Amino acid sequence: MADNFPAGLRLAADDADDAPIPADKRQVIKKYIDKLFGRRDRVTHKDARPVIYGADKHNIRREDISRCARKTCEELQRAGYLAFVVGGAVRDILLGMKPKDFDVATSATPEEVRSVFRRSRIIGRRFQIVHVLCGPEVVETSTFRAHFTREADEDNRDEHGRMLSDNVFGTQAEDAMRRDFTVNALFYDPVKEEVWDYVHGLKDLKAKKLVMIGDPATRYREDPVRMLRAARLGAKLGLAIDAKSREPIPELRHLLENVPQARLFEEILKLLLSGNAVECVRVLRELELHHGLLPLLDTALDDPETGPFAMAALRATDERLAQGKPVSPAFLLAALLWGQVEKNLRKFEDKGQPTIPALHNAMHEALDEQRETLAIPRRFDATMKELWLLQPRFLQRGGHRPYRLLEHPRFRAAYDFFELRAASANAPQEAAKWWERFQDTNPDERERMLVSDEAGPKKKRRRRRGGKGKGKGPGEGGGPAPSDMSPET
Repeated sequence: MADNFPAGLRLAADDADDAPIPADKRQVIKKYIDKLFGRRDRVTHKDARPVIYGADKHNIRREDISRCARKTCEELQRAGYLAFVVGGAVRDILLGMKPKDFDVATSATPEEVRSVFRRSRIIGRRFQIVHVLCGPEVVETSTFRAHFTREADEDNRDEHGRMLSDNVFGTQAEDAMRRDFTVNALFYDPVKEEVWDYVHGLKDLKAKKLVMIGDPATRYREDPVRMLRAARLGAKLGLAIDAKSREPIPELRHLLENVPQARLFEEILKLLLSGNAVECVRVLRELELHHGLLPLLDTALDDPETGPFAMAALRATDERLAQGKPVSPAFLLAALLWGQVEKNLRKFEDKGQPTIPALHNAMHEALDEQRETLAIPRRFDATMKELWLLQPRFLQRGGHRPYRLLEHPRFRAAYDFFELRAASANAPQEAAKWWERFQDTNPDERERMLVSDEAGPKKKRRRRRGGKGKGKGPGEGGGPAPSDMSPET
């Protein structure tokens, strides 16, 4: 019979008469027995009951929910399933904000959701969700998920306590408990116009508090990115981070080093493009999350020369988002790294390198240094490099160079970059004002504005030797005049 046991269990059984069973072997035995008899750890709050707020107790109205999200909930409920609008959309409407999208949580499995909606598709491998399509709108629909205690802890965490997977279906109460903050665990039923609250999220929202569900230290270990999310949501929503939720952050912030770089960068980008980047950065600095762990922000904001420019770029981004204008992540990243590029540029120029080759070396070194700690995806490289390479050309205001710069596809973005630098005393304000006039004035005035001493002496053309045009100048059968191959073109 022992031969049918797993190796660890068979070994433990063989040694049982000779010595006490070590802890690791006892764990093997426990896992085997639990698996054999289908046992699971007891799940806290599995059968918790929500506080249900009727339409007269909250400010959400059915019309606040998108047509597709309403339809998704209605059809799923008609088919006999539970279905609610959930998460950030509910939170934002309660705060008087307009959600950017709507998510639905349901008791139906992905296959059951797919059977209800003809225009839908199942996506994901680790945890499947369903995209329900209504014209151009897409509603992300997910099945209620269980809290992590539904899976064996030893197999589901790394050595730092970070959760590796929480891919288990569960009850609505468990779905609420597995979410990060109480304000994100509110469910809204657009059919009955009710808000279901398992974790006192509505009270915390009214009290302007951001409270972690469960033990904060444990939840941060499960997912260290929650520390960044606390800073972002607190700044975005105007919520004060609860004292108990804040307390473990200083001693656990080093866990961010274990987060995959791609995921860490994605969270930082959300923070910078939240529309509240300046306040987010203030909270990050307050929590000391920007030091060392986020070198891009660390270097940019602490540099006395380029720090004001970095903050100006963050403010400009917030303003554009508030006005509903598009923003470029590459522009903001280029601004945050500009201080490092400038330092490297001075270093290479001091070694005797001309400006343009020195700038190339400086920006490559800055990007390589950044990738050692927090990798910026290479899809942003081209735009960032163009913005940097165009900066010296705004100091060249003679000859044909200003006209060529005006025709550059990145001129507008590069000029905005230069103008922000000038406003932050990182570039000559007089040059920025000159370019503001030059791009808007008429051709005659542009000619008068050219700075002759910056045009530089004309290069002496070399006489061509041999060939058909021997002895003939340009335009006389000797071929076209040589083009200006300066590094600025």
